[in-house]
Amino acid sequence: MKFFADTAEISEIRELADQGLLDGVTTNPSLVQKSGRDFIEVVKEIAGIVKGPVSAEVVALDHAGMMREAEVLRKIADNIAVKVPLTPDGLKTCQKLTSDGTMVNVTLCFSAAQALLAAKAGATFISPFVGRLDDIGQNGMELIADVRQIYDQYDFETQILVASVRHPMHVVEAAKLGADVMTAPPKIIQQLFKHPLTDAGIKSFLADWDKTGQKIG
Repeated sequence: MKFFADTAEISEIRELADQGLLDGVTTNPSLVQKSGRDFIEVVKEIAGIVKGPVSAEVVALDHAGMMREAEVLRKIADNIAVKVPLTPDGLKTCQKLTSDGTMVNVTLCFSAAQALLAAKAGATFISPFVGRLDDIGQNGMELIADVRQIYDQYDFETQILVASVRHPMHVVEAAKLGADVMTAPPKIIQQLFKHPLTDAGIKSFLADWDKTGQKIG
């Protein structure tokens, strides 16, 4: 499963890239606003750090407006994936862009029916929001299982990009269900390292090593 970071913070992206954990980045208007920087400038910098897809979102709601914005976004770098909402105009834009060779991330997916439509429109990525479904009392991971079954049944090439990841178990469950990609805030990805037995083991090993009075190098 590929790991994307859901952030516009350059320092966090560089750290994950240095750790070998980063396959791509997803951004949205809210994340860029938090960074306090120019949208095009920050997306260009991210695309220069990450070799994999960098999702940059349109803000227009009509097809013509989305296409105008997409023209600007896809000129930033070759690894830009234009992010569009799961609406009729969004899927119309998706079909047009993917037929022209541009990667498209269809976002704000909350049902298997929506995911089916996105795949039919040729989406490169579909982004089901599991955390937001959990927030309203639904099981977000059931959606991932349903989409995986449908896509496998018909050999759709659209990649399932699990979004709105709230905790490490979302990552583990997504991997078990065969999701292609997950995107999460860097703090969630870093939490995957943590286990109390790992910390206890390191502490014990270091204590024993100190008793030997030896040094390496």
